[in-house]
Amino acid sequence: MKAILLLFDSLNRHCLEPYGCDWTKTPNFRRLAEHTVQFEKCYAGSLPCMPARRELHTGRYNFLHRSWGPIEPFDDSMPEQLKKHGVYTHLISDHQHYWEDGGATYHTRYSSWECVRGQEGDPWKAQVREETLPAHWGQASHQDEVNRRCLAAQGASPLEQVFSRAQEFLEANHQADRWFLQIEPFDPHEPFVADAAYQALYADDYEGPRFDWPPYDHVTEPLGAVSHCRHQYGALLSQCDAYLGRLLDMMDRYELWSDTMLIVATDHGFLLGEHGWWAKNRPPFYEELSHTPLFIWDPREKQQAVQREALVQTIDLAPTLLSYFDVPCPADMQGHDLHPVLQRDTAVRQAALFGMFGAHICVTDGRYVYMRADRPDTPLYDYTLLPLHQRARYAPEELQNMTLEAPFSFTKGCRVLRIAMPKNFYLCMSVAEGENSDLLFDLYLDPAQEHGLRDAKQEQRMIALMVQLMQENDAPPEQYERVGLQQPTECKGRKKE
Repeated sequence: MKAILLLFDSLNRHCLEPYGCDWTKTPNFRRLAEHTVQFEKCYAGSLPCMPARRELHTGRYNFLHRSWGPIEPFDDSMPEQLKKHGVYTHLISDHQHYWEDGGATYHTRYSSWECVRGQEGDPWKAQVREETLPAHWGQASHQDEVNRRCLAAQGASPLEQVFSRAQEFLEANHQADRWFLQIEPFDPHEPFVADAAYQALYADDYEGPRFDWPPYDHVTEPLGAVSHCRHQYGALLSQCDAYLGRLLDMMDRYELWSDTMLIVATDHGFLLGEHGWWAKNRPPFYEELSHTPLFIWDPREKQQAVQREALVQTIDLAPTLLSYFDVPCPADMQGHDLHPVLQRDTAVRQAALFGMFGAHICVTDGRYVYMRADRPDTPLYDYTLLPLHQRARYAPEELQNMTLEAPFSFTKGCRVLRIAMPKNFYLCMSVAEGENSDLLFDLYLDPAQEHGLRDAKQEQRMIALMVQLMQENDAPPEQYERVGLQQPTECKGRKKE
């Protein structure tokens, strides 16, 4: 048995043809849907990038206890569990966050790994003199300009290099057994840099400053610029689609459909002006961010061109892959093996929790989505044994008042550091800002989430689901306090000092 996970970054399901989009060109995603089971109710758990990858490894939520950071010493890592049970695991990625302080323990969980350099602000090629930035809307940076020029001269985008290395792996190993290949391109994450052939698919009459890297903020740009930026995302998405086609060709060529699981997924979506917002991290976690695409081919079931309505999440991928290889699932994993969903669309959960550290805590039952906002003047703590930010170590002054906390139910008896965090850690929205506080939506009646619902009965039901899932995740007391909820009397697994 073999398995391939293709994990895109910032892949918006609302921009894919199999999910009903009519303005993008994604024929290979249509082809993928014809070969696989398409999940209609898949949700992210923890956003953004590395918190989602911790969930991919550990099969449990990250955002209630910790911000962006590495795999912890007490974490059960799915690829490492596979490796320990005789499954060869290989990672190919141009996702530069793996090579930073806050992601540096992920890739080393695999048997082997390959990194492709040059995406976004990856500190790749050196140039001491300051780069002159072009006129632009949104974002631009010195390092990104240097990287773009070097990649253009090299003649091969990071996306091209990732899939070329995937092809090399499959050429060398398609006849071998018991391996797991994770192909992880950074695209279509911003900046939206696509080859000219794909930009031509979305030609417009825009003549303004460059706009392929939207800000993490409100939309304030002219309508023509907004449309152009959406087109830039579409162009990069179509380029990703073309390379997906290359992978499907390899599945055909090497007859991998007979014995190889294929999972195509993403960490989260992306706002392209919907709800008046760009990108992620600051606004509430609308469907464009939280409701993600998922396609799975299981050679045991051979289900294809079908849809599944059961509610699933990122945390389900680890137990699904472990079960597929007959590897025991660690007790601390809270996700579910999706085999019953693939077989008969059997429900594996009543509700799903999602959000980001310090921001809204959200819950959905597949129809209703409830987002509970951060309250002003409430505490926020990071619980970790590896105090690392995204691109830096914690500063000494941040650690001077840290304390040791009693073990959580999933920390294998380890006490953890409790570190006070600023409330604007991710520039998140809060009630204090007077915008987008607690939100309830009925997705059946209002799929675009344009009209917040006022229904006290449904709100109380969703609060009960949220509290239940928080309790099962052994959420710390301040997570209830900061969203204005009452902590249950008993906290699952907590050891009191």
